[in-house]
Amino acid sequence: MAFLSPGQLQKFREDGFLVLEGFLSADECVAMQQRIGEIVAKMDVPLHCRTEFSTQEEEQLRAQGSTDYFLSSGDKIRFFFEKSVFDEKGNFLVPPEKSINKIGHALHAHDPVFKCVTHSPKVQALARSLGLQMPVVVQSMYIFKDATFLYTEPLGRVLGMWIALEDATLENGCLWFIPGSHTSGVSRRMVRAPAGSAPGTSFLGSEPARDDSLFVPTPVHRGALVLIHGEVVHKSEQNLSDRSRQAYTFHLMEASGTTWSPENWLQPTAELPFPSLYT
Repeated sequence: MAFLSPGQLQKFREDGFLVLEGFLSADECVAMQQRIGEIVAKMDVPLHCRTEFSTQEEEQLRAQGSTDYFLSSGDKIRFFFEKSVFDEKGNFLVPPEKSINKIGHALHAHDPVFKCVTHSPKVQALARSLGLQMPVVVQSMYIFKDATFLYTEPLGRVLGMWIALEDATLENGCLWFIPGSHTSGVSRRMVRAPAGSAPGTSFLGSEPARDDSLFVPTPVHRGALVLIHGEVVHKSEQNLSDRSRQAYTFHLMEASGTTWSPENWLQPTAELPFPSLYT
């Protein structure tokens, strides 16, 4: 079982992130990659839903926040695409399997392979060793390349679990962290606009200028799990290699004594409330 040692717990509390190499076996990683290949092969995305995903703020607001496809994806399996993969009519310019940035946001609920991994005894044991009493699964994503988006009161109740399904290196876009930055609070967050408003989301606050020298690269091998505190500052750089960097990530929230902000873009639904990790 994946119980953390006192030293590991202390390091996570100090840094806001922790690497656990060898969390999944190579066979487990391959099974998830094969399953996502099957999902992509059956992908049928309407032309008007072919949304490009971007991490740039203005493009996020235009390409994601203004479309119901994104805002209503919290309880579904939906596809988000790289830039410049469609022509002006929405037809693919590249093979569909090469066009996807991520698949989200409820693989953990609707696909048996990803549900099994998310609720595995290893993940449950890890959550218990972190002291989580009532963790619920908020969202999940399969990232083909690669807490601003999920806000709680009090802070510090959201935890990311990022699993490398391929080696993540400096060349293909590994994660970078500013150790200890989770103690500074949230300076910018994405909020959902009132129903019928355009765009569908906006940002409160702004990111301060950050010294790039503060970021520490965190390359990991296939099968590694990276624990990510909900407020730690992190990023990934552009993939400059000819190798992909696939990962599966999901977010947990300690439900006991926590208020989920009604302004979050992601909201539980009657059809899919946030499921307990321990079931």
